[in-house]
Amino acid sequence: MSDGLLTGPIWETVKFENFDVIELIYNYSEDEVRAYVTLLSQQVKCKINARKANLSSPIDYEDIYIAAEQLLKDVVQPDSDLSILLSPGTPTMQAIWVLLGKTLFPCTFYQASKEQGIEAVNIPFKVSAEYIPAVTHLNQSELSKLAQLEAPVDSAFDDIITIGADIQTLKNQAQILAQQEVPVLIYGESGTGKEMFARAIHNASARKDKPFIAVNCGAFPSELIDSILFGHKRGAFTGAVTDKAGVFEQANNGTLFLDEFGELEPAVQVRLLRVLQDGKYTRLGDSDNQSSDFRLITATNKNLMHEVAQGRFREDLFYRVAIGVLQLPPLRSRQGDLDFLVDSLMKTMAVEHCVLQGKNISYLAKKVIKQHKWPGNIRELRATLLRAALWSASDCIDEAEMRQALFIMDGKQESLLDRDIHQDFDIHHILSEVESYYIVQALEQTDGNKSKVARLLGYNNHQTLSNRLKKLGI
Repeated sequence: MSDGLLTGPIWETVKFENFDVIELIYNYSEDEVRAYVTLLSQQVKCKINARKANLSSPIDYEDIYIAAEQLLKDVVQPDSDLSILLSPGTPTMQAIWVLLGKTLFPCTFYQASKEQGIEAVNIPFKVSAEYIPAVTHLNQSELSKLAQLEAPVDSAFDDIITIGADIQTLKNQAQILAQQEVPVLIYGESGTGKEMFARAIHNASARKDKPFIAVNCGAFPSELIDSILFGHKRGAFTGAVTDKAGVFEQANNGTLFLDEFGELEPAVQVRLLRVLQDGKYTRLGDSDNQSSDFRLITATNKNLMHEVAQGRFREDLFYRVAIGVLQLPPLRSRQGDLDFLVDSLMKTMAVEHCVLQGKNISYLAKKVIKQHKWPGNIRELRATLLRAALWSASDCIDEAEMRQALFIMDGKQESLLDRDIHQDFDIHHILSEVESYYIVQALEQTDGNKSKVARLLGYNNHQTLSNRLKKLGI
């Protein structure tokens, strides 16, 4: 626009072609665009819409692609006759429009200038992507490995990935515990990495070359508990055709990890307490005492203090196992860790699973990840990334593919105001979860401008915000 007169490729195009709707996308100041749209509206009969694109640079491919793709997704209908004008903007913008117009949004391309007028552009090549899901390249044994998603056997503290202060503090505490011969109790929701921490403590301890025996207490059949724990002699009961070592014997000189420790029945708690007191036990069908020197690590998602108060868990057993205590936060409170965690998991899992090799995740797909509550925590995140990679049509997992890979459990998403106070949670984690959520939203909205975020969210100044960012690991 010059001296109140319309000029440029957009005006040259609408002078000679009729359109039902004109969609403009811009990165200029609001005042300039408002004046231009007003003047253009006086010259054409169709509706004109304009939206701002927040670009970090006019040659940033990712920002331009996201803005352009979102515009087309919003406005293009199945029966639309789409036209795209290539002339305005940088060469980077033109390349993005060509890419979108030759793949996802078939269209007629135009270019225009005052000197040569308007002309339809024939771009003489095709861009296509064959949809061959990565799952077709996997054999059955590889698929079975994908399904297991177990903690690595040689897991050490370097495998616990984080840039957040909370998890780093827990790693430091766990490394201290690894050097001490004290029982460890690990609290955390399902999927938060309790077994990974337990294995890391074992592998960093003096017992690292000895057995690590992991047992799920919630899976004990009541009629076999004594045999599982203590072992049995041949003929001790029907079906006991050979001698069998129990987990106490198997863990001798090593580490015994009892997962879902809060699920132990009261009678079993008594028998376990006796073994912990003197290290002695008797196999079923045997009269001789056995002894075992093992390091005990337990894990639970229950509030054992509440269980003790309700008479469902022995107080003396609780105080014997709760010497070194670690409380793992849920994934939903680790907003500052999510991007780093996703990228790290993709790299580490790609070493084990060829389906992930060469795969990456789009910006919009990562936003979907941040918005999900992750009730299954790290285990759910790993499974979701694998699932998305299996069905991804290209090397980049997009927003739609990530949403398809997620499981939304109706009625399972707890409100912040609906938490059961009888279940184990830390009010400070909930407050941090809320604060992290809104800080991340504000940072995205302001393109990372901390002064603007501080004003939006009511912090005293950007330095106060910086301190909170460091504390929350964002």
